Amino acid sequence: MTAHEKLSMAQALNRALRDSLSDDPTVVVFGEDVGPLGGVFRVTDGLTAEFGEDRCFDTPLAESGIVGVAVGMAMNGMRPVVEMQFDAFAYPAFEQIVSHVAKMRNRTRGKVALPMVIRIPYAGGIGGVEHHCDSSEAYYVHTPGLHVVTPSTPADAYTLLRESIASDDPVVFLEPKKLYWTKEEVELGVKPPSIGRAVVRREGTDATLIAYGPSVPIALEAAEVADREGRSLQVVDLRSIVPFDDETVAAAVRSTGRAVVVAEAAGFASVSSEIVARVTERCFHSLAAPIRRVTGFDIPYPPPKYEHLHLPGVDRVLDAVDDLQWEDS
Repeated sequence: MTAHEKLSMAQALNRALRDSLSDDPTVVVFGEDVGPLGGVFRVTDGLTAEFGEDRCFDTPLAESGIVGVAVGMAMNGMRPVVEMQFDAFAYPAFEQIVSHVAKMRNRTRGKVALPMVIRIPYAGGIGGVEHHCDSSEAYYVHTPGLHVVTPSTPADAYTLLRESIASDDPVVFLEPKKLYWTKEEVELGVKPPSIGRAVVRREGTDATLIAYGPSVPIALEAAEVADREGRSLQVVDLRSIVPFDDETVAAAVRSTGRAVVVAEAAGFASVSSEIVARVTERCFHSLAAPIRRVTGFDIPYPPPKYEHLHLPGVDRVLDAVDDLQWEDS
C-alpha cells in the first residue's frame, strides 16, 4: 500500500529516519544537536520525543568520536545513523572513515560488515562561511569500501536514505543543504531504483547534461531555457556516485553524442573528472565533441557574497553547451 505526501527534502529525510526507527529496533540516530533540538536543519525533529533518548541522542562536539562509536555499534549488531552537521565539520572524523569504516569488511575477509550511515549536509547555496559550505564528495568517492549517494529530490531523499540504512555496507549520505526546503509529492512505500542506479530526469536529443545532488536543479533549469531557444537537452541525475551507473550514463551520452558534466565541487581531481574519463572511455566513438565540465573554481570556498559567482549557474551551463562544436555536426 502506498501513500502520497507533499514533503520538503528535510521532511522526507525525517520521515525516512522515523520509518526506519519504527521498523528496525537496531537503528539508532545520534550526533551534535540531533536530539531535543532536532538538528540545525531540523531533519531529526521530534525523533527523541517519539523514540526516546536511547534511540536518538546528542553527542559531544567530537566528530571522530561520533564515527568511532558508530563503528563499534555497527560491529555489534546495531545500525547507527550519524550526522556530521556540516560538510567541513566531518574532517576530524576522516581518519575513522578511511581507516576503519571503509576497510573493516576487507580487513575481516567479509566476516564483519559495518551497516552504518554517515549523514553529511554538504555543498553551497545557503550563504554559509567556509566551514559551513564545502563540496567534499571527492574525498569519500576516492575511498574504496564506501558507498556515496546524494539525492536531488525529496522523493529520492526518502527512498535513498531508507535503502542506505538497510544496507550492510557503510554509506556516506550527502544531503544538499540548499535543497532542504524544496518540496514535492513523495510516494511512500514504493520501491525506488536501487543505490547504484542513475535516472534520466528529462529526455533530450541534442546533448546530455550529467549532474548529481545540488547541481541537478541547475541542469534542469538550463535544459528548460535551452528548450525555449530550440535546443533539446537530456538531464541525467546520478543519485549514486559510488556505485556508479555506467550503463545508464553511457547509454544517455551515446543517444545524443554530446555531454556536459555539472558539479559544484572544484574541477581539478574531482568527481566530474572521473565522470568525463569514464564516459570518454565508453562512448568515444559516439562523441561529436569533447565532453565539457561546468564546476566550481579551484579555490577555497568563497565568502557568501561571491558564492553566486563560484557555483555553476544556468548561463555557464549553456555556454558549455554552445561550445560543443555544433558547427561540425
